[in-house]
Amino acid sequence: MPVIEELICIEQDGTISFGNYKLGQKAKKSDFEYQGDIYKVKTYNEITKLERNDMFVYESVPGTAAEHFKVTNAGVEFSVEGSQDAQITVQLEEDTDYEVYVNNVAAGNMKTNMSGKLSVSVELEEGVAVQVRAVKRI
Repeated sequence: MPVIEELICIEQDGTISFGNYKLGQKAKKSDFEYQGDIYKVKTYNEITKLERNDMFVYESVPGTAAEHFKVTNAGVEFSVEGSQDAQITVQLEEDTDYEVYVNNVAAGNMKTNMSGKLSVSVELEEGVAVQVRAVKRI
């Protein structure tokens, strides 16, 4: 999976991809319209952050590239690549249980906090995409 050269883009399947963990200096792209919302991405080798309408959506430390990022009522899913292991935080429903999968292997049940943030550590190796999925438990 390559880094996202234009920092954020819409894929043919209607999802978005964003981030470039190979940048040595901070880069950002603002005012990116997607499904009626305005997105902003900030990214470089130390952090990648995505906001929708000035609200938190995604953050990774260190920086990553996320592809086919899709949020639904059931949860979130995306592929992620980076040069080293990363801590990824995503915005979901507050105070809700999610089953988290990494490369289709259950990583456990996690509950979002009162602000709806869910954090997961992902082992990454440059050039190898890892699939992450968090599904709301019913």
